[in-house]
Amino acid sequence: MKIKTICVVGAGLMGHQIALQAAISGFESFCTDTSEAALQKAQDFALDWIKKNQEKGKIDENEADAIKKRLTFTSDLESAACGADLVIEAIVEILAVKRELFARLDKICPPHTILATNSSYLVSSKIADATSRPDKVLNMHFFNPALIMKLVEVVQGPHVSDQTVETVMEVSRALGKVPTRVNKEIYGFVANRVFSAITQEACYMLDQGVASVEDIDNAVRFGLGHPMGPFALLDLVGIDLEYDVRMARYQETGLAQDKPSPALVARFAADNFGRKSGKGFYDYKK
Repeated sequence: MKIKTICVVGAGLMGHQIALQAAISGFESFCTDTSEAALQKAQDFALDWIKKNQEKGKIDENEADAIKKRLTFTSDLESAACGADLVIEAIVEILAVKRELFARLDKICPPHTILATNSSYLVSSKIADATSRPDKVLNMHFFNPALIMKLVEVVQGPHVSDQTVETVMEVSRALGKVPTRVNKEIYGFVANRVFSAITQEACYMLDQGVASVEDIDNAVRFGLGHPMGPFALLDLVGIDLEYDVRMARYQETGLAQDKPSPALVARFAADNFGRKSGKGFYDYKK
């Protein structure tokens, strides 16, 4: 199946960048959200991106106009999704809310439409049975910032057809991404499991007084060749998100090793979420 039209549900940080990337890559792209304020912010971001890249000579006037024509922002879910070949959900990480949305999309979208979730840890097998097309429901996990990060994890749950996976892998490449096929559902998928192991160990060493935030980050950057240290990366991703993910995992397993570390808990309790709040493991207000 040839994907021509993509609808992104959710105009937040991830959603509006995915929608813009789709328009840049030649797809008819719709971005929808219940919040008019979020849609306006998303549209302003897209127009600013187009303007700046035109000024830098990265795109010409014709390309800029074409991107604008391919990109639509609307609060009307039905008009955004009714003609989509692929819908990418990028809303809150609450299972009940996602299931309700996918049930609505199942009624709105044509039978051939693939329904993907951008969730980083809620697997599609928990959502698929809310639709009449479980073989076309899967995880398509982008990374923040979606315009820059190349990786997309395409996760094949037991209900997902090979054709669906292959189609989404092809779309990911057309979006200029590097898709990784995850052959079975596993908590955290691939990249976040590796990231989690590194950050968990980094937080343990910080809690034990083994080394400072800066020295642990420097060891990972200059010893292992990572572009960012684990604490700088946690500040970028959001300490609140990391805390929520770890708490959800701990509540699911009951295992002590899955608890958020004291270093995370202290910052979460103080509303020090990282770059978004101005302070996390590092102070960005200075």
